[in-house]
Amino acid sequence: MDFSIQPHLENERAILHPLQQSDFEALYEVASDPLVWEQHPNKTRWQRPVFETYFDGAMKSGGAFRIVDKATGKTAGSSRFYDYDPQQNSILIGYTFYSREFWGSGLNPSVKHLMLSWIFQYVDKVIFHVGAVNTRSQIAMTRLGAHKVKEEEVAYFGEPSRLNCIYEINKADWQAQHP
Repeated sequence: MDFSIQPHLENERAILHPLQQSDFEALYEVASDPLVWEQHPNKTRWQRPVFETYFDGAMKSGGAFRIVDKATGKTAGSSRFYDYDPQQNSILIGYTFYSREFWGSGLNPSVKHLMLSWIFQYVDKVIFHVGAVNTRSQIAMTRLGAHKVKEEEVAYFGEPSRLNCIYEINKADWQAQHP
């Protein structure tokens, strides 16, 4: 891999800081709201011990970010690049969550656009795992231009497997939509 999956990224709406251990409390403050996880595959991530496992996976991924809303300076949530596959020249984006304060605000599409624009310099395909019951994220995927390709059981870091919808965006389609 000749590129970083944890660069500092920024656009007019968001700043994506490479995740640091010192970000735990700021992210847990967002994550401690049970409603944030209502549609996610693991609905108990609001509990501190469960979130500690999630955060440990984020740190070990080497591709996680603390998302900051540029207008307010508030920590809004987190997302990450993970599981780069050199054979398929693909990578996953996921483990994303936001404070309810930012739901429907346009922050998520702005962050995903930033991440996709960055990573498509290096890969040909981006894959997303979305919980089968997470309708909000499934709608967001289609609005982003991703296509559902299948459903499968996915085991998230340190968690049991859950049914997920698998979405994909390829580089050519992304570049055609965002010249």
